Amino acid sequence: MCKRDTKKAIGYFTKVVFALLILFSISKVSFAQKPLRVVVAGLNHDHVHGILSLYNKGSVDIVGIAEPDQQLQQKFSKLYHLPESLFAADLKKLLVAKKPDAVLGYNAVGKHLEVVEICAPLGISVMVEKPLAATLAQAKQIESLANKYHIKVLTNFETTWYASYKDVYNTINSDSIGRIKKMVVHDGHQGPKEIGCSPAFLSWLTDPVLNGAGALNDFGCYGADLMTWLMKGNKPIAVTAITRHYKPAVYPKVEDDATVILEYPEAIGMIEASWNWPFSIKDMEVFGEKGYLHALNNENITSRMRENIKGSKKAEPLAADIASPITYLTAVLQNKIPGTDDLSSLKYNMIVMEILDAAKRSAATGKRVVL
Repeated sequence: MCKRDTKKAIGYFTKVVFALLILFSISKVSFAQKPLRVVVAGLNHDHVHGILSLYNKGSVDIVGIAEPDQQLQQKFSKLYHLPESLFAADLKKLLVAKKPDAVLGYNAVGKHLEVVEICAPLGISVMVEKPLAATLAQAKQIESLANKYHIKVLTNFETTWYASYKDVYNTINSDSIGRIKKMVVHDGHQGPKEIGCSPAFLSWLTDPVLNGAGALNDFGCYGADLMTWLMKGNKPIAVTAITRHYKPAVYPKVEDDATVILEYPEAIGMIEASWNWPFSIKDMEVFGEKGYLHALNNENITSRMRENIKGSKKAEPLAADIASPITYLTAVLQNKIPGTDDLSSLKYNMIVMEILDAAKRSAATGKRVVL
């Protein structure tokens, strides 16, 4: 072969390899951008609006919705222009037919166990809305199923996706304020009925069996989760709780206000949860040996050091993999994130359930409960 032909051959080969590399890169990007295939279990949790909005935007692929209540099916079908073919009454049949990547639980907290009982033997991971379960006994059954069938069971808290909370966590880990001495977490609003929660949501949210409690479970779980995270998965040594029933005419079956004290060897946690406040609030305060951090909302933080140096800032956005429940779930299922020692993990949420269980026992007996 002459030099001229050799050059042509090399040039042609180079172009082919380059083209193949481009195609390979495009296919990798397309695969990475392919939305997670999920089945939604239940429509009686008002947080379901969030996932249905993402579906309409193409950020997640809902391949089926299991909901036996036809009125709820029709309601959400009209709201989000969903085809009737998407709905089914039987979760197990739907899962066998669709084989999703995961199931998202938007049903009553007391029914989370039933979802896991169906999903686990099929090897399908589950993410439920907070808290993990209505009772500690249910949570233990969920944990047993997850371990037996090697699936992920994750819990979605709104505050997990707060950039300000992650910023506070990172600041503490850099030893900027010294060792934690006290944590205070407020979560609450005027009340679920007062803010206009749907009848389907209220029917179980205010039921002591289906929700496990009232404001204590609904909002107390946030503080328990955040403090478990800040304390690196260490349990409190004792729990003391006081609950109040300020609005028995509105919420006859459950408490509507709870204050919980968590005792750690060298720190104290205060959880304040309420359906009785004049406005909605979700914030977190951390007092250290050398300073104080206050996450005012999902992005704004104020600080004050011992020398009276005050500051305020807006937190940087979270990394994509931990910025939302769907991106996080996708990353966990693709083994990019372990999902074992974080705010959504089963490990941490079993501790949350122990805290809530102890708080209920403390409130009922008026005694400090040692874990």
